[in-house]
Amino acid sequence: MRPGLRLAVIGALALYCLYFVGLDRCGMLGPDEPRYSAIGVQMARSGDFVLPVLWGKPWFEKPPLLYWMTAEASCAGLGPELASRLPVALLSVAFLLFFFEMLRRAFGARVALFATTILATSAGWLGYSHVAVTDLPLSVTFAAGMLLLVRPDVSVRRAAAAGALVGLAILAKGLVPLVLLVPALWFLRRNIRAIAVMLCVAFVVALPWYVAVYARAGQPFVDDFIWKQHFARFTTNALQHVQPWWYYVPVLIAGLVPWTPAVALVRKRTLADPRAQFLLAWFLWGLVFFSASRNKLPGYVLPLLPAAAALLGIALDASRRACVALAACALLVYAFPVAERVLPVALITGIRRAGVHFPWLPFLPVLVLVAAAVLLELRKHRVAAAMLVSAGVAVATLHFVATSFPVLDRTVSARPAWRRAAGRQGHPCIASGGRDFRYGVNYYFGFEVPDCSGAAGELPLRSGG
Repeated sequence: MRPGLRLAVIGALALYCLYFVGLDRCGMLGPDEPRYSAIGVQMARSGDFVLPVLWGKPWFEKPPLLYWMTAEASCAGLGPELASRLPVALLSVAFLLFFFEMLRRAFGARVALFATTILATSAGWLGYSHVAVTDLPLSVTFAAGMLLLVRPDVSVRRAAAAGALVGLAILAKGLVPLVLLVPALWFLRRNIRAIAVMLCVAFVVALPWYVAVYARAGQPFVDDFIWKQHFARFTTNALQHVQPWWYYVPVLIAGLVPWTPAVALVRKRTLADPRAQFLLAWFLWGLVFFSASRNKLPGYVLPLLPAAAALLGIALDASRRACVALAACALLVYAFPVAERVLPVALITGIRRAGVHFPWLPFLPVLVLVAAAVLLELRKHRVAAAMLVSAGVAVATLHFVATSFPVLDRTVSARPAWRRAAGRQGHPCIASGGRDFRYGVNYYFGFEVPDCSGAAGELPLRSGG
């Protein structure tokens, strides 16, 4: 088998293990997954792909791209978890292939391989590729559009394609992509024609849905989606996600695990190329913008990870010595087994109350991984060393899915309560559980389940067992 074909087969196997194994091993998590999924399923049932409806009421918190994806998968007959999660995972993998090809054309195959490996095995990108929320669709569509604009001589055709992707990003999560686009507008400031074409195509793609929803819903759509979800979210603490200005520094450090130490390889010469400067401006502008917002959630900075991964790929390729950085990256694979213990507790009690435990057994193979990566780097096999670290992430991810997902399903998801109630006589009602459990119960039963009142014939549902 030729080396290129062998690498492609290994890459395909790694992507399958990282992104598709165990997607339905855990039920819906958090408040957002079941709500967004319920809206998509309702679209499939009603045939109305314009107005998002949650339990009989219009829901204007997010635009429709994720709902459409879930609706199409639901029409295809996929189950309650795969209908919403599989399209996200497929979109993520398709973007990784596109990411590799765009970087290969711009910087060469070696940089593209490093950067794609870093992004594909980073904790942040992996995590959001496994849940049905809007952050990944926004990140994929926006980042794909930005990658088309990296080269200085952007043709009209390329600008139109970028505009279509930006339009999809606006349909994924609202008006934020227009702000994140500012660095591209600056770099294209001498190519007014490309800017005009890009923005026109973006609005042609996105505007019809906004006009159609406004025609159906009127001012409530503007008040909720535009003012509350955009301006109030940015300027006030009304949505109760207020965080300090430095919040995204640790978020990005964690999101790039295990590749965070590779940041130390970025040097001035890494940024000498104007295309690398474009990537840096993309990352820094987004970081400043999101840090200025009053309300902050971890997934907001996901659109910045492709730029960060591309810069790290350039730095890893150009660095003369990367032994220490690669050793530290290999050592950080240990963060995955640590997270296995932390995540279920964090989702129940909050991250600040979840104690950190350091299991000793996984540490031994991680030390072997570190030694092997160092040996390969010393023998000038840097590609093999990076691939070895990514293989360690793949193994750790499979173990994470096998061990943590059943725990999350049992303790956090509403799916076990729904399964226990299936086939039993009585009217389901919620006896105990927070809003996450309530939204999950509503999704699995397909209607808004009331609280228990003590009446005869009720079937009480309880969270956590």
